[in-house]
Amino acid sequence: MAKKTVTDIEVRGKKVLMRVDFNVPIKEGIITDDTRIKAALPTIKHVIDNGGKAILLSHLGRVKVDADKVKGTLAPIAKRLEELIGKNVKFVANTRGEEVEKAASSLKDGEIMMIENTRFEDVLNNEVVKKESKNQKELGEYWASLGDVFVNDAFGTAHRAHASNVGIASNLETVAGFLMEKEIKFIGGVVDAPEKPLVAILGGAKVSDKIGVIESLLDKADKIMIGGAMMFTFFKAQGKNTGTSLVEEDKVELAKELMGKAKSKGVELLLPVDTVVAKEFKNDTEFKTVSVDNIEEGWMGLDVGAKTVEVFSKALDGAKTVVWNGPMGVFEMENYAKGTIGVCEAIAGLDAITIIGGGDSAAAAEQLGYADKFTHISTGGGASLEYLEGKELPGIAAIANK
Repeated sequence: MAKKTVTDIEVRGKKVLMRVDFNVPIKEGIITDDTRIKAALPTIKHVIDNGGKAILLSHLGRVKVDADKVKGTLAPIAKRLEELIGKNVKFVANTRGEEVEKAASSLKDGEIMMIENTRFEDVLNNEVVKKESKNQKELGEYWASLGDVFVNDAFGTAHRAHASNVGIASNLETVAGFLMEKEIKFIGGVVDAPEKPLVAILGGAKVSDKIGVIESLLDKADKIMIGGAMMFTFFKAQGKNTGTSLVEEDKVELAKELMGKAKSKGVELLLPVDTVVAKEFKNDTEFKTVSVDNIEEGWMGLDVGAKTVEVFSKALDGAKTVVWNGPMGVFEMENYAKGTIGVCEAIAGLDAITIIGGGDSAAAAEQLGYADKFTHISTGGGASLEYLEGKELPGIAAIANK
């Protein structure tokens, strides 16, 4: 069912509440990656260019005690947004109250305001109250009262039913912003009707994080490639020696089952053929590339090898849709980043719909300068994983259907 978007409503003269995802990394008050702020610009610009009054809400990090509110303020984000959009952003250092209400009611057409971190509502006098995270009815109603319509453009929190998305949506007409619309089109498209052949590349540390995704994709994908530390749980299931590599012992039987299911469904499940092993979990230690059949005791696998990159690249030939989630190795260490780089380059060169499901794979593509070579890079790691599992995301379910 298609969802209503910001282009389906009249925004002129209206107070447009917008849930954005400005949960960006900040170090000592400096934003180290503003990708998520930039991703929200098209929707914000559409609203103000068409005479709407934009009232922005976002969370930032987790707030567990009052002291977290010092580093959790959205003030530096409001400043960065001003620089990017070239317009004044009225920042209100409160989540509710007279100051917020006054700012909202005095907002003129084409102006922007931002209220403080919605997660500040989770803690009161050092007591955890979780009014935002537990979708307190009164808080959702209060925020909804500040606006005339609601645009949800925060896919990163779509898998959570919070007061600032589902709570507001329960009280106001709700549409998707351009970013949310794109996520529904591409990530939702993989789930609902992917262009075949569909190839999935899954990495990361744990099989347990990806069980739902693997099971869901076994019904849709033509090929599934497994990399990252989770490959060792599959090797253990095949009876291979894994040395000191990370293995989820309690998931070995499950890995066996998944390989069996792939076979019975005619899905090609590809595992690495070689691995970069090291003596210790650090960059400046002895390391070498070995066959996955020759991992010795005292060595741990930290990346896929060059032959695996070749095998995976060849297996991508002819794919019409590729979805990638999770790095192939310990990407943040230079000696174990080559597998991720190789796979990223292989996907970037394809003539296909190529999608990255957020998280570390998205960071890898950005760092390597390949971001513009992908059809879509999801802004929500957890949300994209749950969406790929076929789960209904509360933030999306709350958006009006066309």
